[in-house]
Amino acid sequence: MVQVRLGTMPVYVVTSAELINEVTVRQARSFEKGRLFDRLRPLAGNGLATANGEVHRMHRRLIQPMFHPQRIQMYAQVMSDNARELADSWQPGQEIELERAMAGYAVETLAKTLFSTDIGLPAVEAVRENLPVVLKNMLVRAASPKLLDRLPIRANRDFDAASARLRRVIDEVIATTRRSGETGHNDLLSVLLAARDEETGDSLTDAEVRDELSTILFAGAETTASSLAWTFHELAQRPDVEAELVAEIREVVGDRPVEVGDVPRLVAVRRVLDEVIRLHGVTMLMRRATAPVELGGHHIPEGAEVAFSLYAMHRDPNLYPDPDRFDPDRWLPERRTSIDRQSYIPFGAGNRKCIGDAFVWTEATIALATILAKWQLRPVPGHTPREVPSAVAHPDRVPMVVTPRQG
Repeated sequence: MVQVRLGTMPVYVVTSAELINEVTVRQARSFEKGRLFDRLRPLAGNGLATANGEVHRMHRRLIQPMFHPQRIQMYAQVMSDNARELADSWQPGQEIELERAMAGYAVETLAKTLFSTDIGLPAVEAVRENLPVVLKNMLVRAASPKLLDRLPIRANRDFDAASARLRRVIDEVIATTRRSGETGHNDLLSVLLAARDEETGDSLTDAEVRDELSTILFAGAETTASSLAWTFHELAQRPDVEAELVAEIREVVGDRPVEVGDVPRLVAVRRVLDEVIRLHGVTMLMRRATAPVELGGHHIPEGAEVAFSLYAMHRDPNLYPDPDRFDPDRWLPERRTSIDRQSYIPFGAGNRKCIGDAFVWTEATIALATILAKWQLRPVPGHTPREVPSAVAHPDRVPMVVTPRQG
């Protein structure tokens, strides 16, 4: 554990899997969401990512059914349709900016599962335009001294303006949906509007619905887009792994569209995605101590900010031999057992673990299997993708040329 000062604010950074587990699981009740998530409130309000205490527990109870396997099955059809539409839009020899294409796929999929009718189209456009701005500037704001919070610097202006536009448009969509009476659909907006807490009978206000929709957009867009872009980049460096995946996809799926039942059978695809998310995952998370705690023999005062990096932990050579190497075989059953469970937490752990992890795994698997079955993607010479700090370590650019898959 090290202490870093951001201006006058001390931040305690824990750097081992054991201490991260202490913060996220064993002593989780002594922590609340910290400064990083405070910076997200202009967009996500008091949604699941930022809420604390009883509000968090109630909202999680209400939202959990939205990610039940039966609902994931319904969303999977949208994922598959969108992936086929994207793959069908490409031409042989075309140069694709893959990070942008995958971001478009992720946003379209989220938008079509959030809003099932044309009422949601303005929100879709607002997400496309403003969400990348929010993601780009959130980490900058979190790592800046508090004295800069109110200054009209570029990062603050861009973040606040983009957040305000997104919230305004989503508010309008919710109000229009209420007035239209079109709340009987299976989209996430309709489910949120109709949700009732089994213990209290309470429902969400329109503002709370807006906050949860914003949270889902924030949490679901960049993770999927970044993971898919990095996956195609890594596979281009390992044609042997790519050939293994293509053979598995042909055996499991054949010539038909990818279905939700195929996802658990695509085990080699899952190993590749596990490895990509290990290498290029969440950069930084924070918690704030709500009471004095002891971590690693050190006293942490109430109100202190504690930060940790899943990205750094997943590249720790003490946990992963040759940690910077793309090696999907480290997730083979006979090798995976040597990786301690608390050492691999791509979606967090404890009561704050990402509620939509099954959604993301399903979405990424379907997209990868759909595209690989039809296209071979190879890098455009002259550019090596580099990691850009954000909520996840996404690539700056991944220009690739698509060639029809033979055989």
